[in-house]
Amino acid sequence: MKNNKRQQTSIAAIKKAFANNLYHNIGKPALTATPQDFYTALAYTVRSMLLDKYIHSMATYLKKETRIVAYFSAEFLEGPHLINNMLNLGVIDQVRKAMEELGLDMNKLIELESEPGLGNGGLGRLAACYLDSLATLKIPAIGYGLRYEHGMFEQRLEDGWQVEYSDNWLHYGNPWELYRPERTYRVQFGGRTESYNDPEHGYRVRWNPGMVVKGIAYDTPILGYRVNNCVLLRLWQAEAAQDFNFSDFNRGDYYGAVENKVVAENITKVLYPNDTSQAGKRLRLEQQYFLVSCSLQDLIHMHTVMKGLDLTTHHRSVAAQLNDTHPSLAIPELMRLLVDEHLLPWNKAWEITQKTFSYTNHTLLPEALEKWPIPLFQSLLPRHYEIICEINRRFLDEVRLRFPLDDQRIANMSLIDETGERYVRMAGLACVGSSHINGVARLHTQLLKDQVLKDYHCLWPDKIINITNGVTPRRWMGVSNPKLTALITEAVGEGWLNDMEKLSDLEPFADDASFREKWYQIKRGHKEQVAGLILEHFGFVVDPDSMFDVQVKRIHEYKRQHLNILHLISLYWRLKNEPDFDMVPRTFLFGGKAAPGYFMAKLIIKLITSVAEVLNTDPVTRDKLKVIFRPNYNVKIGQIVYPMADLSEQISLAGKEASGTGNMKFAMNGALTIGTLDGANIEIREEVGEENFFLFGLTAPEVLELRQSGYHPLDIYHNNDQLRAVIDLIEFGHFSHGDRNLFKPLLDSLKYNDEYMLFADFQSYIDCQQEVDRAYADKEEWLKKSIRTVARMAEFSSDRSIREYCGKIWQIKPVEVLSG
Repeated sequence: MKNNKRQQTSIAAIKKAFANNLYHNIGKPALTATPQDFYTALAYTVRSMLLDKYIHSMATYLKKETRIVAYFSAEFLEGPHLINNMLNLGVIDQVRKAMEELGLDMNKLIELESEPGLGNGGLGRLAACYLDSLATLKIPAIGYGLRYEHGMFEQRLEDGWQVEYSDNWLHYGNPWELYRPERTYRVQFGGRTESYNDPEHGYRVRWNPGMVVKGIAYDTPILGYRVNNCVLLRLWQAEAAQDFNFSDFNRGDYYGAVENKVVAENITKVLYPNDTSQAGKRLRLEQQYFLVSCSLQDLIHMHTVMKGLDLTTHHRSVAAQLNDTHPSLAIPELMRLLVDEHLLPWNKAWEITQKTFSYTNHTLLPEALEKWPIPLFQSLLPRHYEIICEINRRFLDEVRLRFPLDDQRIANMSLIDETGERYVRMAGLACVGSSHINGVARLHTQLLKDQVLKDYHCLWPDKIINITNGVTPRRWMGVSNPKLTALITEAVGEGWLNDMEKLSDLEPFADDASFREKWYQIKRGHKEQVAGLILEHFGFVVDPDSMFDVQVKRIHEYKRQHLNILHLISLYWRLKNEPDFDMVPRTFLFGGKAAPGYFMAKLIIKLITSVAEVLNTDPVTRDKLKVIFRPNYNVKIGQIVYPMADLSEQISLAGKEASGTGNMKFAMNGALTIGTLDGANIEIREEVGEENFFLFGLTAPEVLELRQSGYHPLDIYHNNDQLRAVIDLIEFGHFSHGDRNLFKPLLDSLKYNDEYMLFADFQSYIDCQQEVDRAYADKEEWLKKSIRTVARMAEFSSDRSIREYCGKIWQIKPVEVLSG
């Protein structure tokens, strides 16, 4: 068997399989094939190498005694599959040689892969990292999501403003997915409910829907690193139950004939439709219910039909994790399926439900804790509203027994928000219906207990636990930074990509001058590559020896990209007005998308691009400062950005960022961090050492104290000359061609409200950046800090996170796949 496997991955076998796929699957000879055809043939060639592992894995996981993880997520930001699968299979060198012998450049073929538009940011990328770790650690798992036809949007800049265009990532198809029409389920919406008595005179409810759609499965195998185990990413696509009305067509009503098809397919048309309109809100709710209904029907089918087990033991077969509140409708949907469809008693169904689900909270922002207006919810999901009301009635009785006469607590904990317009509280539903709640960084979890979910913590003191996020070193080091990966392997030996503890052996090399030089040359090579791309795409020169100062993440006021810009403008001001001022040259790189309906975030992007327009052309400053906003930031771009960064900006207001994962990816690639004591920054600083982390800003308790005592940002503006000079430059139109109104909404929010306390942290940030400047000027010490940072990052592997989920929540052990 081993010899056969080696033969399948030999250079000759790869060339033969590639030629067969090009001829038989693409239907073209090499002479007429396009580069996209060559990519697709290579993708099929690599996919065939892992399909045997996938088939044996699924057969193993369907054994009766095997418990699986069902990871429910609205996003799975997988990134390109080809290079990641080649790394995990261990065939990169063979494939590269095979392509060379065929006259093809493997790197150029890799670049042709469209990024799957299945996620937006940290939430979706975390889900992808967790699937990678689940497979690598041999944990049986299925990731459940939606097969969005279009990603969130393609971000372009027009006159410095974000403009959204359709992200048609499926234009050339997706060679990594397997169409599964036999896994099709009916999903209902609208209509009304009616009660009846079953043969035993028990009270039952029947849901008569107004619309029915079909959910059809598309499967993507996710291979572990150098193991036989695959996990499954199963995505649902919506189709009409009857996609073509022949009678309407014959009557000449051509639009009416396909109306059901259009309405149904809208459900999985776009990732995160803009929910500023009522129609957008309704579509989001439809998406969330469609995801959980298909997935739970699928899990029940696997348990009862494919495994042949009794439904009352369902929770012993499945540990379902709700990745944020988006899939929290799974709780009333499982109750509906158990009580209405399978006729289980309520109490037994509730026991199964609570033992099945656990909930990961990803936010401390009140507006991100989803709430749905009751008229909308009731019209779309009438039966689920009834079930939630019954869950709420029983739950509040429990609260009253524990906390008599505490009406305020009852109001706080009710799953129905009765203050003003009535809402269904989805975070509360997830808390009540789950066996465990976990935060994603130590500070975040403590703030959940002390503030956001305080009443739930008082009721269930052991229910909220911490599992700090992690990222996969395979994608973010092995794929993104192969030269650094090879250097580390040369130093510490094989095996560290799936055993990050071995990285500690790297630390002594920080004192080796020749090793530091190799480290430096790898970093500089990445910077030279990016400098070339900037020249190609933006038309101006950046110095690879300048400090590459990077902030890439979703654009949001709490992430404080505008604080970074205030610092940048302060450097510009000093260069223009202080003849004796000198600084290390810096190249500032920004990237990230603003939600389509988030005006202030879009204005921050406009501020960045407007400042860039001035600084990049000013002869006084352009040799010291360069500013780039890279549009349409995604995983493929991230694979270029993380290895080239010198400084990682993690500057959210303390107490606002749940965890962060970009901070981990930067540090794993040797960037040093400037940041607040927020999210996982705290734990990163503890691990890498205070001397290797640039700390500034208020702590979370200090933020709370300042709010309570009264925060007056305008006083700080008047009393800080440097801040006033920076704000006045913006206000008086220096970066807007004299237009004093363009940035007025942003400046007014800072002067008179400043919810995220930029002014309070401004001077601390400026002082800390001066410390960064001095540190970067000492090349050898900076390199030592960089090497030690990487050596101490084992704690932030997603492998560690998944081991904690297995031990603390899921109670699942590895399952060996012997064949494949």
